[in-house]
Amino acid sequence: MIPDYQVLMLPLLEAVSDGAEYKLNDIVEKLATRFNITAKERAELLPSGQTFLFGNRVGWARTYLKKSGLIDAPRRGTVLLTKRGREVLAEKPSKIDVKFLRRFPEFLEFQSSKKEDNEVHSHAQVEKNEETPEELIESGYLRIRKSLEQEILSKLKPVHPAFFEKIVVELLVKMGYDGSIAEAGKATKYSNDEGIDGIIKEDKLGLDVIYIQAKRWKVLLAGQSYTNSLGH
Repeated sequence: MIPDYQVLMLPLLEAVSDGAEYKLNDIVEKLATRFNITAKERAELLPSGQTFLFGNRVGWARTYLKKSGLIDAPRRGTVLLTKRGREVLAEKPSKIDVKFLRRFPEFLEFQSSKKEDNEVHSHAQVEKNEETPEELIESGYLRIRKSLEQEILSKLKPVHPAFFEKIVVELLVKMGYDGSIAEAGKATKYSNDEGIDGIIKEDKLGLDVIYIQAKRWKVLLAGQSYTNSLGH
C-alpha cells in the first residue's frame, strides 16, 4: 500500500539526516525501498495519467517540509536538511504531519495563502486529509466528469433517433476527423438508410470513408434498467 504524503514526511526527513545534499529522485528511491513499494505500485498513476502517484506524494511531503523550514533546496530538484530540521529530528517525534508543522510560522503563512485560494477547507480537514492537493483536484475533476456523463446520458435517452445519429456523427468529427461537419461528416436520412446511420471521412482527401451505426439500448441488471449510447 502506498503511504500518504503525511506519513512520508518524517521518513523523508530521516532520509536526509546525514546532512548531505540529495536529488529528489534519489529520495524517492530510498523511500520506495523503506516502504517496500512494489514495481506495480511505483507504476501507479494519478487519474490524469501524467504523474506517478508515489513520486507525487513524496514531492508534496518535500514541499510541506520545505515550507516549514525543515529542509532546503539549494538547487532545483534537491533536498538538504536545515538546522531546524536537525532540531526536529533531535526531538525524536513519532510522526510529522500537517498538525505538527503548524508550530512553524512559515508554514502557517503558507497555509494561510492556500486557504485564501480555497476557503472551504478548514484546518481540521487539511490535517486529516490523506490526499495531496493535486490528488484532491483530480478526484474532484473525476466526480464532476462522472456527474456530467450521467447528465449527458439522461438527456440523450429521450431524443429522436435521427437527432441521436446526428449527435454521434458530430461527436466523431469533433474528435479529430478532418473538415467541417458539412464536409467531413453527415448523418444519412432516418428512413431508407439501409442500416447506415452516418458517414465520415477519415482524411482530408476523403479517400477513407467510415460508415457509422449509432445505437441506444437498455440493459437489465438485478432488476434495474440502464440505458447506454454507442456510435461505431
